[in-house]
Amino acid sequence: MFSPDILQKFQSNETPFYYYDLELLNNTLKACKTASDKYDFHVHYAFKANFNEEVLKAINAIGFGADCVSGNEVKKAIEVGFAPDKIVFAGVGKSDKEINEALDSNIFCFNVESIQELGIINELAVKKGKKAKIALRINPNVDAYTHHYITTGLEENKFGINQWELPTCAEALKHLPNLEFIGIHFHVGSQITNLDVFKSLCVKVNEIHNWFEERGFRLRILNVGGGLGVDYHHPDEKSIVDFEAYFKIFDQFIQRKAGQEVHFELGRALVAQCGSLISRVLYVKNGLKKNFVILDAGMTELMRPMLYQAYHKMENITQKAGETKIIKYDVVGPICESTDCFGKEVEFPESHRGDLIAIRTAGAYGEVMASGYNLRDRAKSVYNLKLS
Repeated sequence: MFSPDILQKFQSNETPFYYYDLELLNNTLKACKTASDKYDFHVHYAFKANFNEEVLKAINAIGFGADCVSGNEVKKAIEVGFAPDKIVFAGVGKSDKEINEALDSNIFCFNVESIQELGIINELAVKKGKKAKIALRINPNVDAYTHHYITTGLEENKFGINQWELPTCAEALKHLPNLEFIGIHFHVGSQITNLDVFKSLCVKVNEIHNWFEERGFRLRILNVGGGLGVDYHHPDEKSIVDFEAYFKIFDQFIQRKAGQEVHFELGRALVAQCGSLISRVLYVKNGLKKNFVILDAGMTELMRPMLYQAYHKMENITQKAGETKIIKYDVVGPICESTDCFGKEVEFPESHRGDLIAIRTAGAYGEVMASGYNLRDRAKSVYNLKLS
């Protein structure tokens, strides 16, 4: 992953920092583009995964749309150059201000998550003399078999409209003249590696699609969301996910009618593997029962391990494998919280103050979730060999 030249340049950089391999990012985007174009599928990039500007520029250049979950994400997408007619806006709690700004920007579609939201968007559109395109985000009650904190498609989750509410939605849409109902939207969760989950989703999409067709609604868009997972354990061997297998499932199992578009909202699968968090060992504490490696990065730079016990592969990139003994360490950060731990009993070469540690697969939900807790400085970002 890291050439000797890159490692040498790492040494002169202030840590911690986010390192982005833009060549890998572009190769990943091309693989996704090739696979989706084969089936005439439309991809929107999920901004919440990573809004680093260099990353966004690469994604916009490949021609993908934007999937946004806040008003500021919509603004950022337009600022970076994403076409408004490729921007979809989801989110269970859109404010009036966010809706108004999105209406002014003439975005492609609002993914609506409650019956009440339908009325609010219509009301605000009436005041502007506009007609808002909307898709209903429907809760399919499909288990994603992933961590319960990142499961979104069950009836117990806050997201989306439940299926028993659909008759009320259908009736409401007949009386909301400033809404144009163009499609249905689904998202069952994140970091899904069992592709059978997406087969189950397709069955539900077909069922609900037919329900609307039977009631006279002609849908233009079937938006199946995202959620495709990556391999956190083998970031080098499996640096690009199998987009062909993923899209093939939807081509085989989604019942498309003539003229209908199938849309996707991918985030993690596009950006996770291109990013690493580079940190430096501050101290090593050797005890009777525990050994600790204390890094200068913590939960303020990468929240996932602390938020939902997520695994990230960690490597001591200063010490060469096989040249020193292996010791088990708890790898922790400097934050004044006991939860500030990246991993327990991690096998590292014997580590020393000043060693560089790479925390891999940090391109998704790393930099975007950073905070200033403990009045920490924000970590900088560097790209390939453009290190300062």
